[in-house]
Amino acid sequence: MNDKLLLSGARVVSPADGLDGMYDILITDGIITQIAPQSSISGDDCRIKNLEGKVIAPGLVDIHVHLRDPGFTHKEDVVTGCAAAKAGGFSTIVSMPNTNPPIDTPELVRYVIEKAEGCRVYPSACITVGMAGEQLCDYTALKAAGAVAVTDDGKPVANRELMKKAMIEAAKAGLAVISHCEDLDIIAGGKINKGRISELLGVPGMDRLSEDSITQREIDLAEETGCPVHIAHVSTRGAVEAIRKAKAKGIPVTAETGPHYMMLTEEELLRKDANFRMNPPLREQADVDAVIEAVCDGTIDAIATDHAPHAPEEKADFLSAPNGIIGMESSFAACYTALITTGKMTLSTLIQRMSAAPAKIVGIDAGKIVEGAAADLVLIDTTVERIFSRDELRSRSVNCPFIGRKLTGKVERLLL
Repeated sequence: MNDKLLLSGARVVSPADGLDGMYDILITDGIITQIAPQSSISGDDCRIKNLEGKVIAPGLVDIHVHLRDPGFTHKEDVVTGCAAAKAGGFSTIVSMPNTNPPIDTPELVRYVIEKAEGCRVYPSACITVGMAGEQLCDYTALKAAGAVAVTDDGKPVANRELMKKAMIEAAKAGLAVISHCEDLDIIAGGKINKGRISELLGVPGMDRLSEDSITQREIDLAEETGCPVHIAHVSTRGAVEAIRKAKAKGIPVTAETGPHYMMLTEEELLRKDANFRMNPPLREQADVDAVIEAVCDGTIDAIATDHAPHAPEEKADFLSAPNGIIGMESSFAACYTALITTGKMTLSTLIQRMSAAPAKIVGIDAGKIVEGAAADLVLIDTTVERIFSRDELRSRSVNCPFIGRKLTGKVERLLL
């Protein structure tokens, strides 16, 4: 076939490969065949695309996405979830298993993989059968089917000894363990962060101790077993400090947070809009500041969206609505706005937190720009400022808290 495309004039940023500068990239039949300083690759027999002023980065990686398929496809399915991912610049996503039925068998793992189109989907599977917290799944079989991680996300493993056993068995099988750190006894029906806003609204609060205590439990288990654990959606300054101390001791713990925990506080709940309700909930400004500091200094390794679609009618009532927001389409712009325009982080570090770092956590080959590999690239315009609109969404659901907010940085397209 020998179709040649020369991408010229762009800043190429790929921290995993030591790239941050003006480079040309030659793509032949979808494979990167040459990366060289700008204007040093001959354009003979090539289609040339001048990308002056743009940024080329590795396809982004989101390791925390709810595709709702099977069982809740009125909210999202694998195909629409892939479309949302592609619109946000994500070439690779890891799906969560709290579907109906829960993804706890090799057959269901393969179902998700086979239905994917437009981006790569790596399923996570359940820690326990049916997410019931009683019996571990067959991790070896799940790994063989294509799962990259196990988690009972949304319904944490309450039994400490069972979680300890899960970490040991998952490590043997080569699966990452992702922990949803929440003590349901402490939550006790809470709806939003417990504090001034919950008291003002007269709404049951979610005590931060719920997240902090289970985060510490998982850290203790990682220290006891020597087995890695990944802490999902960090939202409190207490969890940040526990993770920072654990890393200083060499305990094998990694962590992620979401864009909303770096841009939004519980003050948003005063509008009584359920599109600002998620779990863990929006916290206080001191928590936002702690999370940002942790993302910048590497205490929090990765940024993930926790993309959680719900139908508009489900989100209509502030108190009865399920928790969760969507975020893949808005993620890069929200992070760029929170971290780059404020001078807190370099673009190279942001790309690392959204590509190579999450890929490493779950052990997948992504987040790189290398010769001989597929042209897994995202094209970004960092100069665009706009009011983020519903028109940018490709998800089946629209429960995005960034609609109507001024954001900087726009994903133009994904090359995969």
